[in-house]
Amino acid sequence: MSKTLVAYFSVSGTTKKVAEQVAAEEEADLFAIVPEKPYTKEDLNWKDKQARSTVEMADPNCHPAMAEKTPDLGEYKTVILGFPIWWGREPSIVDTFLTSADFAGKIIIPFCTSGGSGMGRTCERIQNIVGKDAKVMEGRRVGGEVSMEDLKLWFDGFQEW
Repeated sequence: MSKTLVAYFSVSGTTKKVAEQVAAEEEADLFAIVPEKPYTKEDLNWKDKQARSTVEMADPNCHPAMAEKTPDLGEYKTVILGFPIWWGREPSIVDTFLTSADFAGKIIIPFCTSGGSGMGRTCERIQNIVGKDAKVMEGRRVGGEVSMEDLKLWFDGFQEW
């Protein structure tokens, strides 16, 4: 078992692609955060106030069910966490993942995929969810032309915590 887990949520495949590249580069285990009920195109219509994703993101206590149980994190030192940015933060299904396990003693390195939106206060939100016994590092937006070499340098710098 690897000492690093790459966990990701992806709808369009963009975050999945980056997560798979990171996991291969780091020789890390990979876990897809998959909702029990998959998102449809209509669910993701941010212009529709009644769309599933809009309703979920408006409710800070929303934790959509995951299709699979979170793996045992006991052997992992680091969790690299990838997701798209929705409404300026991590999607609610990521919150489900973060509340489904004990992250005490873990380093969490978030990255988001976005065409333009940055992380905002997402790392602070994640820290509040997992608690003070985990260390959430500064996140990074991945979009456009970011090489695996650049990403490796970025998250390798956190491995010494």
